[in-house]
Amino acid sequence: MSLLHYAQKLFSLDTLDTRFTTSSRAPSKTTDNTQLDPAKSSTKEAETNARQQSGGKSTALQDAVSPALWRTPEFYSYYVIFLVCVPLMFKAVYDISKPSHPNYQNYVDLLSPGWISGRMVDNSDNQYSTFRDNVPYMFILVVVHPLLRRLYEAIYPLKDMPPKASPMQEQKSNSTFPLELAQARMKRRVTFDFYFALIFLCALHGFSALKVLFILYTNFLVAKRVPRQYVVAATWIFNIGILFANELGKGYPYSTIATSILPWSATPDVDIDGKSRTNWGSTLDTYGGLVPRWEILFNITVLRLISFNLDYTWSLDRERSSPVEKKQLDLANLSDRERIDTPAQHQDYSFRNYLAYVLYSPLYLAGPIITFNDYISQAHYTPRSVTTRRTIMYGVRFLICLLTMEVMLHFIYAIAISKAQPAWEVYTPFQLSMLGYFNLHLIWLKLLLPWRFFRFWALLDGVDPPENMVRCMSDNYSTLAFWRAWHRSFNQWIVRYLYIPLGGSGRSQTRSNWDKIRAGLNFLAVFMFVALWHDIQLRVLMWGWLISLFVLPEVLAGFLFPKKRWQSHKTAYRWICGVGAVGNILMMMAANLVGFAVGLDGLQGLVHGIVGSYSGLVFLATACVALFVGVQVMFETRAEEQRQGIRMKC
Repeated sequence: MSLLHYAQKLFSLDTLDTRFTTSSRAPSKTTDNTQLDPAKSSTKEAETNARQQSGGKSTALQDAVSPALWRTPEFYSYYVIFLVCVPLMFKAVYDISKPSHPNYQNYVDLLSPGWISGRMVDNSDNQYSTFRDNVPYMFILVVVHPLLRRLYEAIYPLKDMPPKASPMQEQKSNSTFPLELAQARMKRRVTFDFYFALIFLCALHGFSALKVLFILYTNFLVAKRVPRQYVVAATWIFNIGILFANELGKGYPYSTIATSILPWSATPDVDIDGKSRTNWGSTLDTYGGLVPRWEILFNITVLRLISFNLDYTWSLDRERSSPVEKKQLDLANLSDRERIDTPAQHQDYSFRNYLAYVLYSPLYLAGPIITFNDYISQAHYTPRSVTTRRTIMYGVRFLICLLTMEVMLHFIYAIAISKAQPAWEVYTPFQLSMLGYFNLHLIWLKLLLPWRFFRFWALLDGVDPPENMVRCMSDNYSTLAFWRAWHRSFNQWIVRYLYIPLGGSGRSQTRSNWDKIRAGLNFLAVFMFVALWHDIQLRVLMWGWLISLFVLPEVLAGFLFPKKRWQSHKTAYRWICGVGAVGNILMMMAANLVGFAVGLDGLQGLVHGIVGSYSGLVFLATACVALFVGVQVMFETRAEEQRQGIRMKC
């Protein structure tokens, strides 16, 4: 394999996630690893089945796409602009990150000793620094966890697992893979996940693990004890209440519990002789584990709690008509959509399976998010998409991203500069805009790296969760599509458990004005929840409101300029869409800078510095032209994907 071919394979969508190159309703494809079921069809057959199940949509997509524009004079001019602009963008932020810059002394205290070319490193982001400082230890865990599973599987091989399924059960499974072997495999995997998760939880949170387990048990009781018709409402009320309670209670320190709730069991802080004495609650708080502030990471756990309760409740509605029997599904070869939609067996919704799923170690801290149904399905049958070669290439891709982040943190101090709130007037409009731009890029990378690390760990363990980051931050022009690509597993979770139950967008062909209003309210409700889920702060709520507001121009533009009316003027339509996309990009950058970077005051300082002068306005116009060029390349990238039969909707 040539180096160029390897690089193309390494950065292909198939390496990132096979869900992007396979229909969600088609069985996932495989390449080179040995499967538990030797009777499964080959990759070629699987791809043929996928095309058949998609109803020939890939061919229709290819026919509908215009010819490639990569070698046209228009795009050759774009390449020249790229060659000039991209180096200047990096140089602008590098120049203001030099020790010789006047503002350097204002933020030098936020920098740490680095390891590249004697440069300092910007490790001032608290969220990412926690991940970065613990990368060596997490790599050890990634090696130890799969080895322990292999050891456990060697001690308890599947052949020692009884009993054989009845002929009726075999018939209901519609699978060439033995049902009793799948059940035995699920029990063995879940048992290991359960005990390892308990040890992992105690190591992470110390005695606070008891608080986590209490919340988990209460949520389980909501699913099992509350009357069926009230479970969904009770689940949402309980879990949103937990988000607020965790924030207000600051993790419920045992010292507070001891003195406030159980005062008779707590010794006084100062005894009769005036000597300081610690109550039993404070003693327990000192054993908080590796991550004492468990409540910060609990938001991701809340999503799994809701997933279990709703999957279980919906499974009760489908007990009489099993989709496995109705659709004659092969449980060993389900598609991604079928793994999510097909309910587990009633006995699989047990407390042990629930804890194993919610606390599944590779995905516990940050995700990606998989549903309970998907977890149980993958515990029964290894997904065909999990192969040794693809997992290794995914790991290499992660290491390249990690090295990229290290280089950026050593040469671009955008985070530290923004935290120091310097005198913005010192910077030119171009430098200010690049400061905001690279701030967003660093936010994108700091989220991408933990998500890909934990997904890599899950892949090593034989579980295939969705890829969270689909496209680079700079490869987005649509507000709606951006949220399908950013934190993708969360987006899918939102659609399944919140947006569709609220009514979604209704039926496009029969929607009344009220349906359209309700769809808008549903969208606002979704982003209100997303904002509260991220953090209960005003600036994050403002971010949610801004995102909801900034969707409107894109929706209105779709009504005013419907694509079907421009079929005979495709180039003009592409340019009109490019102008609208530039506005979209500017609005998305503003919203995300407010929510996750500099806040509203910082954004006002940046904007005033950029447009507060004549030279700033000239730069803004030039920047819009550059963004327009980038948007045209984004359009053509997606058109190229469609020529290959791929439509990612983002």
